[in-house]
Formats: sequence, C-alpha cells, structure tokens
Amino acid sequence: MATEYGHGYESWGGERRHRVPAGVRAPFEGRSWRELGYVVLGLPIGVVMFTYAVTMLSVGAGLLITFLGVPVLAAGLAGCRGLGAVERARARALLGVRVAEPEPLRPKGRGVMAWMGAVLRSGASWRQLLYAVVQFPWAVFSFVVAVTFWAYGWTLLTYPLWFWVFPVWAGQDGLQLYGDETHAVYLNNPFEVTVTALVGLLFTMATPWIVRGLTMVDRGMVVALLGPSRLGARVVELESDRGVVVDAAAADLRRIERDLHDGAQARLVALAMDLGLAKEKLPEDPRAAARMVGDAHGEVKTALQELRDLARGIHPAVLTDRGLDAALSAVASRCAVPVVVDVELPARPVPAIEGIAYFTVSELLQNVSKHAGGASRATVDVWKVDDRLMLQVIDDGVGGADVGGGSGLAGLAERLGAVDGILVVDSPVGGPTRVTAELPWRA
Repeated sequence: MATEYGHGYESWGGERRHRVPAGVRAPFEGRSWRELGYVVLGLPIGVVMFTYAVTMLSVGAGLLITFLGVPVLAAGLAGCRGLGAVERARARALLGVRVAEPEPLRPKGRGVMAWMGAVLRSGASWRQLLYAVVQFPWAVFSFVVAVTFWAYGWTLLTYPLWFWVFPVWAGQDGLQLYGDETHAVYLNNPFEVTVTALVGLLFTMATPWIVRGLTMVDRGMVVALLGPSRLGARVVELESDRGVVVDAAAADLRRIERDLHDGAQARLVALAMDLGLAKEKLPEDPRAAARMVGDAHGEVKTALQELRDLARGIHPAVLTDRGLDAALSAVASRCAVPVVVDVELPARPVPAIEGIAYFTVSELLQNVSKHAGGASRATVDVWKVDDRLMLQVIDDGVGGADVGGGSGLAGLAERLGAVDGILVVDSPVGGPTRVTAELPWRA
C-alpha cells in the first residue's frame, strides 16, 4: 500500500482512492463550482439567446409575405448556429461535455441564395433555434433552484459566525470589550444556533448534487440539440465508408492489372515468341523445335498456375462452392505455421460478407507468416453471436502488432469499417497476438 498525504486521496496498488467521502468533498470540489458557474451563466446567456431567437423568428415569419422574410430567417438561423457554437464551448469548458459540430451546410450552388437555401434546409439550424427557445425557461428554473440552495446553505452554515460578529442584528450580547482583554459572552440560545448550522450543513452538502442533477438536463439538451443528428452522422459515416470502398476497389484493380502484366501476360508473350521460333526451326531442325515446344508447354503450365492463383485472390472457387470452412482450411494449409481452423456457423452469410471474412482471415494469416517471428502455431475461429459474424486469429509469435504499424492492419480495419465491421488487435510485446474481427451477419 502506498499512501500519499495532504492531497485527499490514497493510492492502493496504483489506484487513487479518496479518503474523504464524496458527500463531504462535493461542496469544495472544482467540478461542483464549475457546474454552479454553468448554471449561473446560463441565465444571462439564455436571456440573450431567447430574445435573439424569438425576435428574428417573429420578424422573419411576419415578413414572409414579402421576400424580406427569407433573408431575415436565414440570418436568424445562422446566428443561432453561432450561439450554438458558444454553448458547445461553454459546456466543454464547465461541464466536460464534448459535442461534435453539427453537419455543415451543403449549398446546392454558389451565391447568397444558395447559402440561404442551405441554412433553411439544415435541420441543425432549426435544432439550435429550438435550443435557444427552450433553454431560457430551464435556465430560469435551474438558476433559481441552484442559487437559492447555495445561498441558504452557506448562510445557515455560517449562522454562528454572523451571530457572534454582528450581535446587534442577532439581538444578543455577542462580543464585549473590557479594557485590554476581549471576552466572548456565551450565546443566549445555543440550541437554535446549533440546529440552524446543522440545517445549513445539510443544505450545503445537498446543493452540489442538486446542481449536478440540473446540469444533467443541460447536458442532454446540448447533446441532443447542438450536436450532429444521428441521421446526419450516419450520412457522413456512409460517405466516408463509400470513399474507402471505392479506394479499396481501385487498389484491387491496380493489383490485378499489375499481377497480370508482370506475371501471366509476360509469360504468355515469352511463350508466343518461343512458339514462333519453334515454328521457324521445325523444317530445319525438328528435334530442336520439339524441345522448344516442350519448354513452351512447361511455360503454359506455369502461366495457368499463376492465373489460378490470381483468380483465387479475386474470389476462390472453393469459397463459392463449399463456403468459409473449406476456403479457410485451404488458406490455412498454405500458411507457414500449423493452423487449426474451427468454423461454427448455422448458415452461410451473404457472398459479400463471406468474401470479406475470407480475405480478412487470409490477410491475417499472411501477417502471421511474414511478421509473427517464432510463431509455432495459430488458430482461426469463426462463429456467430446474435446478428454479428465473429472472426478471431491467434498466434504465439513475438507480438507487437499495431494497426498503425504498416502491417496491413490499417487497411484491413478500413475495409471492415466500410461495412460496419470492427477490428480489434491485442498484441503485447512478447506475444501472443489476438486479432478479433466483427462483421454484420446477413444470411
């Protein structure tokens, strides 16, 4: 046990434990005062936001009979977006709530008209207008409750001090001076002072938790109305995933083109030249021509094997015909270390998910062969949990694998993310390495 004094906590086994109970500590914690500051600032800021939002909305709606109402509404909504940014910053500084910016404006052209149309169509703009309207009555309520409890609590808690220092207002003898000596005269009613101080102590200890409950509502409003909507966030995520899929498809096409150009295509060109030479030598030297044709036959077999390997890299026939179990067993047989494959699936997923699962395991086993130095065995497990397809590859190599370490795991994680999949790598230095992938199940 390691104890550290003078800081209000103890450290046990590397973890810090407060020695002072939370109920006693709360009135003096920085968090409690920041939350109180948030509530107190909420009232004047709420007055400004409410006045601005209601004024701009009323004027804009009233002028809609003319064209002037549209720019007034657009300007009002744009101002609410700015006020929303201020509120997000205030919540981040005082409440520790980090809310992402809402989806940006998407004008369908250039110019002021396109910008106004984007502002009026944006759901985030109207949510922030709604926040400016509903925050004000809540700010009034929370301000009154928080300040009342705080003021009464500290006033009653310090009641003995006021009783003693200001005896004229308390109606007591209080402090009396006799020559050079000061003598405190006992209070006439000590029971009243004690009970009042205890009530003040209860108020003071309860106030931080009451304020915390009030700010929980503020947190909910900030997250729900000032952040990105779930639909907007999903659209942004899908756009990003679409970019990843397009880039991955382009990279696959470039790889196939390069493999064809450097492998089978080059062999076929050389084969055509050899057959041409054999044709020319056939009348003059049949034996040499036959020998050249035999060499060409060997080149044909090699080219066919390369084409088979390339086709297997695109989509293996065994995966289409027999499913993941047989396809992964074939991949495991080509790994540099012994691999145990265990596939337990109630049915086959759709071809797209099945193909991603196959290439994920294939890439991970290639990493085992290339990077898992000293590995003596590996296991591949595939199973289904609820509506998710789970993959896990474990090896007993040296470990140290990292998604950002340039081992191909980063690209693999992006591909899985494009279909709402997840890649988790657990690879401490010294091993073992455990890579778990999760894909949506679509039967």
